[in-house]
Amino acid sequence: MYIELLILVVTLLVLGVFFLRQKYTYWKRQNVPFIEPKFPYGNFQEANQISTADISSKQYRSMKTSGRFFGMYFFFEPLVMLTDLDLIKTMLVKDFNFFPDRGMYFNEKDDPLSAHMFAIEGKKWRSLRTRLTPTFSSGKMKMMFPILKAVGDTYSDYVAKIIGSGAELEVKDAVARFTTDVIGNCAFGIDCNSFAEPNNEFREFGVKIINEPISAGIMRIFWKLFPELGNLLGIKALNVSATTFFRRLVADTIDYRQKSMVDRKDFMSMLVELKNKGDLTLDEAAAQSLVFFVAGFETSSSNQAYCLYELALNPDCQEKARESVLKAIEKHGGLNYEAVNDMLYLDQCINESLRLYPSVPVLERKTFQSYKIPDSDVTIPKGMKIHIPVFAIQRDEQYYPEPLKFNPDRFHPSEVAKRHSSTFLPFGDGQRACIGLRFGMLQSRMGLAAMLSKFRFSISERTVVPLEYSVQAPILQPKSDLVLKVEPL
Repeated sequence: MYIELLILVVTLLVLGVFFLRQKYTYWKRQNVPFIEPKFPYGNFQEANQISTADISSKQYRSMKTSGRFFGMYFFFEPLVMLTDLDLIKTMLVKDFNFFPDRGMYFNEKDDPLSAHMFAIEGKKWRSLRTRLTPTFSSGKMKMMFPILKAVGDTYSDYVAKIIGSGAELEVKDAVARFTTDVIGNCAFGIDCNSFAEPNNEFREFGVKIINEPISAGIMRIFWKLFPELGNLLGIKALNVSATTFFRRLVADTIDYRQKSMVDRKDFMSMLVELKNKGDLTLDEAAAQSLVFFVAGFETSSSNQAYCLYELALNPDCQEKARESVLKAIEKHGGLNYEAVNDMLYLDQCINESLRLYPSVPVLERKTFQSYKIPDSDVTIPKGMKIHIPVFAIQRDEQYYPEPLKFNPDRFHPSEVAKRHSSTFLPFGDGQRACIGLRFGMLQSRMGLAAMLSKFRFSISERTVVPLEYSVQAPILQPKSDLVLKVEPL
């Protein structure tokens, strides 16, 4: 009995060692430069110590001179990191059909709201993208602008009241209130009133979706390694109470608008129209509302907060940005849609902030079919993931001299024209680029214009310089509060 058990254990150990050896020698057998892996983490042994942005930067810097791409290991799964800009452009745009999916985990059966446009794949993604793209046209953005303007006015009043009782402001929190109210209004037609009630249900459940408990970090590893098993076991990707809240809210909102014949010219009205045509189910509408809310309030609030932080550190840039805002307001007779789209230097500041602090530090794509890398003998097998180190590339001194310096002039149109387009990928590229780019930029312009037209920002003793980034967050978030001094103009 014991001998048989011992033989079984030894056999399993031998098979395990053979399996890992085959996995960890994959790139060596392909004659591809690679970073030597360490069991069991592969090349991600620091994942619980430093952020994804910092990990990818270290990987990029260590291998950048080794060629156009190199091999790595996520635990025992091989993956490819790209370093060549032309190759990145080719894979994201020209050869998009080989890399149409992000490879995110979702479970449409047991967790239908996880099947949103950011995650779903194949024909379903293409169909949904085609149906939703018109909702983000410049014309639709103009229709939604009055909502942004109204929330922007409340935002200014809130900050004026806050600094009346003290000269410091936690800008990430303040901006998150602004973006929560904007998205709550545009996506659901509901006034969240975050300035008076910062712990409202929208904020509470939005934070639950973004900032899962520490155990979710382990679950994300499991999903990446065993997505099919996750679906088979019915494992859910999103917080259950949050998805229940959003689904009920969408159902109630759609029911009310249909019965009352309400058309607010917002995102929800567009979803109602698509649902009435039979182009969306209730779960699909709820999933898109959820991802629109989460992406809109979190990524846009981070961008605005980082921008205000950098403008406080660079007062000359802040004055130029303020001048850009005030001139546009005077030219167009107020802070209206035409004005916020005529603030060139403010746009440059937003883009420079996105360069330094891209919300998604690493773009991931999954091969849909085997792909032979151009001008090489290497074939990426179906299902393997590629990494595009956006954070690292956007801080590479080869493309941006003095990369840690905040310099909005880098994004003057004449300077942008001199650079390769793949040196700036905060919204991705190709057909899978961020569908809400226009809305995100409009929201950032409005929020920053509302602040810069009435307040001046500077650093305080509590301002953390330089910033460090959260380890657990799936997107780039500061580890500490962004506290600035604020005074009225």
